Amino acid sequence: MTEATQRTDGTATTGADGGAPVVLRLDNIRKSFGATHVLNGISFDVRQHEVVALLGPSGSGKSTLMKCVNLLERVDDGQIWLGGTDITDPRADQDRIRARIGVVFQQFNLFPHMSVIRNVTLAARKVHHWPKDRAEARALELLDRIGMRAKAGAYPDQLSGGQQQRVAIARALMTNPELLLLDEITSALDPMLVGEVLDMVAELKDQGTTILMATHEMGFAHDAADRVVLLRRGVIAENGTPREVMDESQDPETKEFFSHFRS
Repeated sequence: MTEATQRTDGTATTGADGGAPVVLRLDNIRKSFGATHVLNGISFDVRQHEVVALLGPSGSGKSTLMKCVNLLERVDDGQIWLGGTDITDPRADQDRIRARIGVVFQQFNLFPHMSVIRNVTLAARKVHHWPKDRAEARALELLDRIGMRAKAGAYPDQLSGGQQQRVAIARALMTNPELLLLDEITSALDPMLVGEVLDMVAELKDQGTTILMATHEMGFAHDAADRVVLLRRGVIAENGTPREVMDESQDPETKEFFSHFRS
């Protein structure tokens, strides 16, 4: 792992190699549930404007790792840095940290009794205390970006699953988060709708959004990710470019894993 200067003023760290600032740093993360060791010393960085795909079989630790980054689970050992903030420090303000991270889950989690624009603006208005005019202007800008402005007054049950997931992504982007976490965001979608959501993620990549995504969409990870981190039994089995990990790895287990996704 590239060494970096760690700062405590909330700004991003920068690698000693002069590369892009480190937005997210995981350092020796360990997590167990009872006698079951789920994460066994996970360390990697996500740099600014980078898309990192977190891959691995069921039970490899992907979901637990994503929950640790979003503070839904507390780590047993190790540190997670968001820019210059150690977010695993028990004294850290969790609400302020979560405000710096956008999260989209498998389920859309839209409020069914609220319109699209109210769903998108709710956290900005109630948690971040944005004025209504500012929140709605930002929401309309985002909805326009994702081709959903005409649906601003619609309710979730009037939308397709793909449209609902796009709204959930817009909601996660409302406050310009430093990091966007995408946790298996296509798993609950009809296969016909997966493409439109992945197209939106590709657009976010082109716009420079920093993304850590857990996914089973191997073709998308291969084409869109800058780096792939492959988990296996709670450890990092591979960490490299999609070509290095998915095409050129000589590790037998890695080759076997990816062989199941090739036609």
